[in-house]
Amino acid sequence: MALLLEMNAIQKSFGGVPALSGASIEIAQGEVHALIGQNGAGKSTMIKVLTGVYTRDGGTIQFNGAQSLLNSPREAQAAGIATIYQELNLVPLRSVTENVIMGYEPKRFGAFINWREAHRRTRAILDRFGIDIDVRMPLGSYSTAIQQLVAIARAVSLDAKLVIMDEPTSSLDASEVKTLFGVVRGLRDAGVSVLYVSHFLDELFEICDRVTTMRDGETVDVATLSKTTKLDLIAGMLGRDTREIAQAGRTEFGGGSAKEGEVLMTATDVATGPRLSKFDMTLHKGEVVGLGGLLGAGRTEAARALFGVDAISRGHVTLKGATAPCKPAEAIAAGLGYLTEDRKAEGIIPDMSVRENMTLALLPKMTKRGQIDRAAERKIVQHYIDALGIKTANMEQPIRELSGGNQQKVLLARWLAIEPEILILDEPTRGVDVGAKREIQLIIREYVDRGFGVVLISSEFEELVEGADRIVVLNEGRCIAELKNPGITEDKLVQALAHIEKVTA
Repeated sequence: MALLLEMNAIQKSFGGVPALSGASIEIAQGEVHALIGQNGAGKSTMIKVLTGVYTRDGGTIQFNGAQSLLNSPREAQAAGIATIYQELNLVPLRSVTENVIMGYEPKRFGAFINWREAHRRTRAILDRFGIDIDVRMPLGSYSTAIQQLVAIARAVSLDAKLVIMDEPTSSLDASEVKTLFGVVRGLRDAGVSVLYVSHFLDELFEICDRVTTMRDGETVDVATLSKTTKLDLIAGMLGRDTREIAQAGRTEFGGGSAKEGEVLMTATDVATGPRLSKFDMTLHKGEVVGLGGLLGAGRTEAARALFGVDAISRGHVTLKGATAPCKPAEAIAAGLGYLTEDRKAEGIIPDMSVRENMTLALLPKMTKRGQIDRAAERKIVQHYIDALGIKTANMEQPIRELSGGNQQKVLLARWLAIEPEILILDEPTRGVDVGAKREIQLIIREYVDRGFGVVLISSEFEELVEGADRIVVLNEGRCIAELKNPGITEDKLVQALAHIEKVTA
């Protein structure tokens, strides 16, 4: 097996905290190689080191038979490495041709672009992939799948020897995925290697030859996909023993509810797009329902559907027996709260104060004739600062100056302040220290004990097992199992994620 890429003992730290600790990967010529790992495993850092975005602290890179520095994206591209990111780095308002030839335009008289030749080259490249479109049209007028293929075409036009694909099917439907896979196979047949990053494990078995698994900044396994199983991959990502998981998972997965209070919300056969195709859930009063799954399983998409952020294309959601609101403002008015996963991008407003961030959702109730009742606002804010133990100089301190755990408490207080009957929490303890995490968990439990309902998303299986009354398990946008307490274990949850029909010792 002739190797195209060898990355050995790669080290990279940020502020003294290691992101990569001796990680390695080898990719053969003409191979489709998968790279997998949970959030924080080091996949993105590894790719950024390879593509020159980050300078490595240690280790070696050998590409195409030579030691390589790759100190910048331009150097990586010149060496023959092309990257197609999940968020396409194309220009939708420009034509297809302009996107393909950008930076490498054929010239006339040394100064003017030869558009006839540019269009001819672009068509020739697209013809290799069976893409029949008008190359003069703006790229944005075509589907996401076409844009993905154009990005690949651009990479090939640059004589790429290695094409890196980051979650290439995340927004494609089934037919578009099939087309993309045909293109990937065509690249492999032409001797081009592909580094394929995806959370959709079924895809890997269909399109990839080998897989490298990372965990906590290290390479923990390299396997031939025809000789491994989905359970092996999941166990590797999580650092679990497959035999123990299989042994512990022999019991039947339960249906029904661990608590039989009043039904607050139901979701039936809900779909919003390719990343959420069949979601079912029932939430009772005084109950925590966990949504379990690997990254990309559809958990956040389910939360967004329940809160009315994403339009439902099939199925329905009910709230106390009636059709649920379909817009976030209506959902808040109906008694729902939603703590989003990314507090920095979708939660806090950094330059606003703790007070202003905390009362954003409450302002409509505190405003009369266009005037905010400031005294009432301050009283509520102080109550939650005290109740949640938020460490701040005062309520007027900019929230950006608080620690991650205290920012998270402010956002949690934002929703608790409106006293919603249902609280949807997406990774409520991510990025906080152990003490703040425990405090937030206790706050959630106290809230539920008062008779409210919580939908809890967490990538930490221990948090789901300990905190949820039931866990709805998702895989690739579909509900595949339901576990109920008492009796849920982390091993049973892992086994459910692997979607094993029959377990053998």
